[in-house]
Amino acid sequence: MKILVLNCGSSSLKYQLINMKDESVLAKGICERIGIEGANMKHQPEGKEAYKVTTPMESHKDAVKLVLEALVDKNHGVIANIAEIDAVGHRVVHGGEEFAKSVVICDKVKKALEACSQLAPLHNPANIIGVEACEAQLPNVPQIAVFDTSFHQTMPRKAYLYALPYEYYDKHKIRRYGFHGTSHRYVSQEAAKLLGKPIEELKLITCHLGNGASVCAIKHGESVDTSMGLTPLEGLAMGTRSGDIDPAIIAFVMEKEGLTAQQVTDVLNKKSGVYGVSGVTSDFRDIEAEAADGNDRAQAALDLYYYRVAKYVGEYAAAMNGVDAVIFTAGLGENSKECRAEVCAYLGYLGIVVDHEKNAVRGKVADFSGSGATVRSMTIPTNEELVIARDTKELLDK
Repeated sequence: MKILVLNCGSSSLKYQLINMKDESVLAKGICERIGIEGANMKHQPEGKEAYKVTTPMESHKDAVKLVLEALVDKNHGVIANIAEIDAVGHRVVHGGEEFAKSVVICDKVKKALEACSQLAPLHNPANIIGVEACEAQLPNVPQIAVFDTSFHQTMPRKAYLYALPYEYYDKHKIRRYGFHGTSHRYVSQEAAKLLGKPIEELKLITCHLGNGASVCAIKHGESVDTSMGLTPLEGLAMGTRSGDIDPAIIAFVMEKEGLTAQQVTDVLNKKSGVYGVSGVTSDFRDIEAEAADGNDRAQAALDLYYYRVAKYVGEYAAAMNGVDAVIFTAGLGENSKECRAEVCAYLGYLGIVVDHEKNAVRGKVADFSGSGATVRSMTIPTNEELVIARDTKELLDK
C-alpha cells in the first residue's frame, strides 16, 4: 500500500509518498508560493538526486497536478503510474469537538471542516482546498483527514474550559483545543518504546519546540493538558506569536496605538514572540548567534523562551502528580542542545540530570539523562507524516 500524505498551507503544499509495507519514504517535497509569482517545487525522490523547478501554480489544484507528475516522471519518479497511490492522508489543523479521531472524508465531513474554519481561518480553508484538489486529480482514491486537534480530545473538562461565561462555550465552542497532536502522539509512543514500558503506565511531557511550539501532558497515553488553546496563539512564546499575555493588553494597545482588534491580532501572531523581543528574526539560529555576539535583546528573547518552556513542564508535572520523562522534538527541540540544556537546568527538582555529551546531538533519537537522574530527558525527531499515513492505512484496513 502506498499513501500520499499532504500538508496544505495557504500558499504551500508539503508532501510525502510512503510505502506502508516498510514505512519507507519513496519521495517527499514541497510546493511553495502557490498563487504567487516565483512559485516552485522541490522534489526529493528516494535514491535519486533532488531537483527544483520554478513554474506558475495558480492554485493548489495545479500544485497537486505537479506533484503527481513528478511522482511518475521518467527521470524523477518513484512509481509507474498514479494508480499505485492507494489513498491520500491530509493533515487538517482544526477538527473542533466534531472529530476525536481520523476520518474518511465525505461531503458531510467537508461541511464539518468548513464549520471549523472559523476556529482556524488561516489553516482549515487551505486544508479543504487541498482535499478538493486531490478529488479533482484522484477522483476514485480515498481521502483521509487526520486532525491536529483530535489527540487532545481526551482532555478533561477542567483542562479545556476557560473561565468565561459558560454560554460562550455552549454557543460558540470557545474552549482549549490544542494543536501539534500528531507530533505529541508520535513522540510519546516512541518514548514509551525507548523506556521499555507500556505507554499506559507512563506520565510523559512532550515539548514540540519550533517556530510554532506547544507542550503536552500525556498521562497513560492520553493528552490531559496542552499549552495551545482555542487557536495556536495561546501558550509558549514562539517564533512570531506572543503566547500567553494579560488579555487586558489587547484593549490597552488598541487605545494607545490606535489599532483595530484585527491589527492587534496580527501583531500578536506575526510580530511578537522571540522576533518581537529580539528585534532580529524569528530564526533561533540567528538569535543564538546575536546573543553570542552580545546582543542583549536577543539574549532576553532566549531567556524568556527557555523559562516559559520550563514553567509549562513544571505545571504539567503537577497536573499529572509526577512525570517519567520529558521529551524534546521539532526543529528547535531536535537540533538545539543549548535549548534542551537551558530548559532542563530549571528541572533538577523533578529529578532531571543532563549528560551534556549525550545531549550533543542534532536530529537524532537520544536519551541524554545523566547519572542519578530519576526522570528521563530525551530528544526524539517527530514524524507527523508517518502518523498520518498510519491512520490512513488503519482506516482503509477497516
